[in-house]
Amino acid sequence: MRGVGKTFERGTVALDALDLELREGEFVSLLGPSGCGKSTALRIIAGLSTVSEGIIEWPNGAGQIGFVFQEPTLMPWANVAANVQLPLTLAGTDEMSSRATVTQSLQRVGLANFANAFPRELSGGMKMRASIARALVTGPQLLLMDEPFAALDEITRFKLNNDLLAVWRELRRTVIFVTHSVFESVYLSQRIVVMTPRPGRVFGEIAIDVPYPRDERFRTSAEYAGFCRQVAETLGKAMATAGAP
Repeated sequence: MRGVGKTFERGTVALDALDLELREGEFVSLLGPSGCGKSTALRIIAGLSTVSEGIIEWPNGAGQIGFVFQEPTLMPWANVAANVQLPLTLAGTDEMSSRATVTQSLQRVGLANFANAFPRELSGGMKMRASIARALVTGPQLLLMDEPFAALDEITRFKLNNDLLAVWRELRRTVIFVTHSVFESVYLSQRIVVMTPRPGRVFGEIAIDVPYPRDERFRTSAEYAGFCRQVAETLGKAMATAGAP
């Protein structure tokens, strides 16, 4: 994204001169206060919204994109397998030929035994797992995740953080993860992009140079606490720019 700006019809400037470069297979978190344009940036990358200025460059051409929204957005009348099947159905793939792909996607998120369950029978964490399986079923090159775990309890959130990293390490897709949580961003990411309050710009970047796999030893380590402090300080400085030109 080079010099990307987004101004909505009523004059709200969501993004201004946003520069962001992603490397293939990288796990990047966008961190910033509410309303700073993180979700807007994801929607622009996904093609769900257009830029007001600037450009988006895809060196090898735009590839398949998976999107995990803040809410699971599952169809209540369809079982888990049918919900995960949906992107393939929309692409014209028949159910029989894609059944193995759906099963594999469910296995990756630990829902293989719940293929015939309906959303009302699932916990919040399981609904989000189904949403992630649906995003992965097309084999996307880029996975966009818009605060997917924000509404979950801490124990479930920690578990899903671990499971997400396991899937990412297996598939090595590029991930852009939007979060308000300093702690979550440090635990998950190779790189954290801190954004300013509206209009959103990149204020700074922090590399989390810690090898994977990461586990509870890292989460309780002095190294983790040090990174959290550094990111929190950067975020505080970014928020202090509110109202600055």
